[in-house]
Amino acid sequence: MRYSYPRMSVDLLVFGPHPDDIEIGMAGTIARHVADGWKVGLCDLTAGELGSNGTPDERRAEAREAADVLGAAWRENLGWPDGGITADFVPQAVDVIRRHRPSVVAVPYWDDRHPDHVAACRVLQEAVFRSGLRRYAAALEAWRVDWICYYFINQSTTPSFVVDVSAHYEKKRQALRCHRTQFTPSGGDAVQTRLTASSFFQLIESRDAQFGAQIGVPFAEGFIVREPIERLNLFRKPS
Repeated sequence: MRYSYPRMSVDLLVFGPHPDDIEIGMAGTIARHVADGWKVGLCDLTAGELGSNGTPDERRAEAREAADVLGAAWRENLGWPDGGITADFVPQAVDVIRRHRPSVVAVPYWDDRHPDHVAACRVLQEAVFRSGLRRYAAALEAWRVDWICYYFINQSTTPSFVVDVSAHYEKKRQALRCHRTQFTPSGGDAVQTRLTASSFFQLIESRDAQFGAQIGVPFAEGFIVREPIERLNLFRKPS
């Protein structure tokens, strides 16, 4: 079952392969953008039905709860098959981009241990490109995104830039805790996974703390872009 929200334009559109990936990678950045007055939309590609814990309906519900915590304008789930993200879904991703007309699209970093994260990056890159082609056959008119930013889920590297999320980090923690079936599952059929270990939260926070320490703040989230970043001058804080 697909959950959809009104067709509204957003400033930032964030895609996640599974319902908790967005929160792991950039929940603090989302909360900061919302607090600064930007409109943010979230789009999960799958319901994570191959996950060891939680049903698709539970995971969709948790995702919507997390979206409310972060203040997102809407969150939808495309219902793509978990473990089956292929180029066949490019037209549907193009439709999402053209419907919501974002200035910026955020997608998973292309180097990741999870095959779905890698596949999602590849498909979404193509969708962003094709969305801007006026002769690409689709129901809606072409929309060219200003740029695409890549966020980290598992693997990371030296980022192109980082966003200070210190003032919004508790929102990130709250949003992550919404995904109870993944991080704190209960019931007789619950199983231990990499996500249920306390070390997994430690891994997320240590990465964000490391990025933060590099710019002298408690927490930051890192991003990669493929093109040079324009600066007005060589001063550390452009005026």
